[in-house]
Amino acid sequence: MKYRILGQTGLRVSVIGVGAWQFGGEWGRTYSPADARAILQRAGELGINLIDTAECYGDHTSEALIGDFLAGDRRENWVIATKFGHRFTANFTREERWTPDDVRGQLEASLRALRVETIDLYQFHSGPDEAFDNDALWTMLADQVQAGKIRHLGISISSYAERLHQVEQAVAVGAGAIQVHYNRLEREPEEHILPACQRHNLGVLARVPLASGLLSGKYAPGTTFTNESDVRSQRDRARLEAHLREVEAIRATEAPPGVDLAAWALAWCLQHPAVTCVIPGCKSPEQVEANAAAAALDMVRADHPGAAA
Repeated sequence: MKYRILGQTGLRVSVIGVGAWQFGGEWGRTYSPADARAILQRAGELGINLIDTAECYGDHTSEALIGDFLAGDRRENWVIATKFGHRFTANFTREERWTPDDVRGQLEASLRALRVETIDLYQFHSGPDEAFDNDALWTMLADQVQAGKIRHLGISISSYAERLHQVEQAVAVGAGAIQVHYNRLEREPEEHILPACQRHNLGVLARVPLASGLLSGKYAPGTTFTNESDVRSQRDRARLEAHLREVEAIRATEAPPGVDLAAWALAWCLQHPAVTCVIPGCKSPEQVEANAAAAALDMVRADHPGAAA
């Protein structure tokens, strides 16, 4: 495993993390504590040390499964990132909650679910600029940092150029890292977001780096997602088909022969000098192993400004 420094937070994180949205039950299956424990245990064995989750991946469901694991493991081995701003309802929907009192309540609920005293990275989660530009919110969060309940603040942006304001203001509100949707099929962050992160020395967590599994190489053109409990069933059909055809072309013209496409796609993200860590989801210990293999690919750049041996 390789490690990098997550921007202004100073956190030393593995270049491959574990995205834990799937633990909330919106990716076609539910997870038992034993299922989640097996995945996270294998991740730790492979040198992965960052887990990214959110309060609305289920009603703190994902956090609770991670908390069950942390209760039986060494907490100091892990960087735990979670998010705030929403309440899970049902059918892939959320209720937004941004007031300081609401967020303080979400923080306490996340601490209980995760069974930790401190959250390493607490992230503003895909919110509008109107919610972001609330001094009272950031003052409350700064107080929680002083109280030791949060180590560092971050921002998980919901889109690209439309949320550039939040990236540009990150340092002013005390945030040291940005989470953004970035993969070989969706390169928009390269235009504005990633350069801004470099200017401000903001760590970058690249979410959905496998394009919701499309870059795993498991799905051919014509594939449909019919399981109504899988968030991918909500996708626009024409856009999905276009992406599947693009993946087919990428496999033929870009990915080296004999290299697992998923590992290549993760390593591709890590080539960008702004990207600190990718946080793919994983449904089994075997998928964790496949993801971790990306760290060893020669195509991963060694000149990342925050790289560490």
